[in-house]
Order: sequence, then structure tokens, then C-alpha cells
Amino acid sequence: MQFYTFDASYISNLCAGDLPTQEHFFGYFSELLQLKLRSRLQSPHAIEDVRQETFVRVFSVLRKGGLRQPERLGAFVNTVCSRVLSEHYRSNSGGKSLNVEGRPELPDKSASALEIVVALQVKDKVREILLDLTPRDRSLLKAVFLDERDRDEVCREFGVERDYLRVLLHRAKQEFKTEYVKRLGNKMPLGENV
Repeated sequence: MQFYTFDASYISNLCAGDLPTQEHFFGYFSELLQLKLRSRLQSPHAIEDVRQETFVRVFSVLRKGGLRQPERLGAFVNTVCSRVLSEHYRSNSGGKSLNVEGRPELPDKSASALEIVVALQVKDKVREILLDLTPRDRSLLKAVFLDERDRDEVCREFGVERDYLRVLLHRAKQEFKTEYVKRLGNKMPLGENV
């Protein structure tokens, strides 16, 4: 395995949803985490659970700008994985595998292939719709809902009071909803009505 050097632009591309960067990230770290977890956990399901939880937590911190040294991304992912692994051990009575004889198999609650494909298609449509909105509406929706930034911080950035931010958000959401319904109809993913 060849080791990779990370920088701020890599993390920026990763958080921005750049597909080649995300594919590299998941491929690279999946392999490393697999090596680490395979020697510590017996159950393939447990390995996958720890790996996915690690990625969720890493992305949560990265989106909030919580990694000050981009070149330390590898060490950060490893540390997060170690914490998740420790929590997994504690929650499973001292690290016993889920594959114990006589214990019933837990149902698989992960998303099916269809659900994953539908979610990716909806995500692409949402990106397209956001790109068609005015720059102000797009920036506002991204800051509040995708980046989950503090609303007072968003008010300062946009130069508005908190009450007016609610008005701007309402208008931006209405524009988004209008475009969404126009393109996808009144259907939610997997046929659920709005």
C-alpha cells in the first residue's frame, strides 16, 4: 500500500463533495481500517459498523472545520477509529464478538443497494437544484442546512438580523421546494408522498 500526503485542498474537495476525492478517501481509508479492525474484531458486521461510524464522525468534524492540520488527516482517522472501537468493546461486554454460538443473528439494518442508489440520485438532483438557485439563496441554504453553521455566524456573514435571516431562509426554502417539485414531482424517495 502506498501512503498518501494530505493537504487543505484535499480536505476542501472532500467536504465539497468532489466525487474523485471522496472515492479516493473511502478507498484509501477503508483499506487501512480493514487492516486495523480485522485483527481486533471477528465479525465482518462489527468491522463494517466500526468503519462506517468512523467515517461518519470524521466527516462531521471535517465539515465543521475541526481539523487544523490537514496533513494529520491519517492520524486523525486512526484516532477516531480507535475511539469508536473502544466504544464498540464497551457496548459488547468487553469486546466479545457478535458471532457467538446460540445467539440469534442481528437483522441487517444497513441500507439496501436500491436505497443507496435512490439516495445518490436525490443527492445529485438536490445539487443541481442548488446550482440553479440565486447565489445568495444557495449560500444561505448551504451555510445553514448543509454546513450546519451557527445562525449568529451566518447573520454576521450575510449582514442581517436574526429575524430577517428567518425570512431569507423561508424564501430560499420555498424557491428550493418549487424547483424540487417541478423536477421530481410531489414524490419523495422510494415513493413516499410529501
